[in-house]
Amino acid sequence: MQRKVSVALLSAAMLVVTATGTARAASPAPGQLTSQDLTVDGVGSPHYRIPALTTSVKGTVLAAYDARPTLGDLPGNISIVLRRSTDSGVTWQPQQVVRKDAAPKGYGDPSLLVDRTTGRIFLFYAASVNQGFFGSGTGNDESDPDVLQADYSYSDDDGVTWTHRRITKQIKNPAWAGMFAASGEGIQLRRGPYKGRLIQQYAVRINGANYAAGAYSDDHGETWKMGNPVGPGGDENKTVELSDGRVMLNNRSKPYRTIAYSTDGGVNYTPFTQDTRLTDPANNASVMRYAPDAAPSDPQSSWLLFSNTEDASARRNLTVKMSCDNGRTWPIRKVVDPGAAAYSTLTRLPGGRLGLLYERADYQHITYASFDLKWLGGTCADITVTPPATLKAGTSAEVTVRVVNRMDVRRDRGTVDLTVPGGWTTSQVVVPALNPGQGADVKVPVTVAAGASGGVTLTATYRANGRQASGSATVTVTP
Repeated sequence: MQRKVSVALLSAAMLVVTATGTARAASPAPGQLTSQDLTVDGVGSPHYRIPALTTSVKGTVLAAYDARPTLGDLPGNISIVLRRSTDSGVTWQPQQVVRKDAAPKGYGDPSLLVDRTTGRIFLFYAASVNQGFFGSGTGNDESDPDVLQADYSYSDDDGVTWTHRRITKQIKNPAWAGMFAASGEGIQLRRGPYKGRLIQQYAVRINGANYAAGAYSDDHGETWKMGNPVGPGGDENKTVELSDGRVMLNNRSKPYRTIAYSTDGGVNYTPFTQDTRLTDPANNASVMRYAPDAAPSDPQSSWLLFSNTEDASARRNLTVKMSCDNGRTWPIRKVVDPGAAAYSTLTRLPGGRLGLLYERADYQHITYASFDLKWLGGTCADITVTPPATLKAGTSAEVTVRVVNRMDVRRDRGTVDLTVPGGWTTSQVVVPALNPGQGADVKVPVTVAAGASGGVTLTATYRANGRQASGSATVTVTP
């Protein structure tokens, strides 16, 4: 069944609000963060939640989300709605309904996925009648009102009209209870033996515990299979293809995100491990590869972007981070919104900017922002700090700092500064110009305070071309 309904929410024309508060209806300049609200509670629907975002093969940006009668999750009479932008998010068309039915039916938690080969756009979500995730029964009867169903809609006309399908029997093990698509954006593998595979992540409930698993298709969405669950401890999760062909799963968890890896295209994963560089309050987040089609030899092939509310206990402080080494380190970081925020999702826009859709101000708005790497700042560099095996109080020594340029451009001559405890002294040293992939070792002099002892953290900050990166090490000081 196809359904095409348009509901005006906000004007299709809008003003871009820059970080300085200046309003203008124009494309953003390099180095700018722009933002605008796509939803306002009470306009078109009492509430909106759960953002999804993608960019089609034609360059159209699509933003989907729940229109909710209350802030409650499924079961409820929730509908999936969507807005389209054909100018990289500068202006947006009126809101359209993708799927809605009379109560008690409901559809929620959207995730978008584009097949870059066929151009088809998939929009995954959960479908309920009587039960949501925690109340869903086991089994995969697609007509059982007590089973939370796995549905998706697809569009072959760039998101204008949609056709609906149910794939519960294809992907749900009958022994499992609740299951729903993790909202945001799925991926398509670009290289290796599984090139072209579509992957959409799910959260599943097995014997009272939560797991993460990925539904995948090798025939452009005609049929779907489910990979093996990883957990317990799974929740809403995202995947990203790394430059070495592995798939990394990034999972909602508190106080840090948990990570798992697959070497078979997202079917099987290693056990979860904590990534203590990604603080999280157990909130849905986003991870993406900046240049998914870049060759493995291209430095950009290992650049990842990550967005979440960087706080160990509360949904606030929406932050974007960048990794230059497939997620091993995250040297670049910038706050988008220090206030109350929740779910977020990223997508690459035509021309190289990044789009970010997130819940803002205690769920009162779903806000679209865009930025570029110039605004994000920082530089991709490996900073390795190697102090002497021992440091003695009241003596002088040299700390070795190795800097490796991980950008795809040359960095001019720069500097390294060492942050040391009070009472210590140090001085700035020069780092030579570095070509992409090139490294240099420099010696930074330090004098240890006379009364120092125990473990001390030393942080080296590299600056070049107006950007910076840092690295730290801990050394033991003996009296």
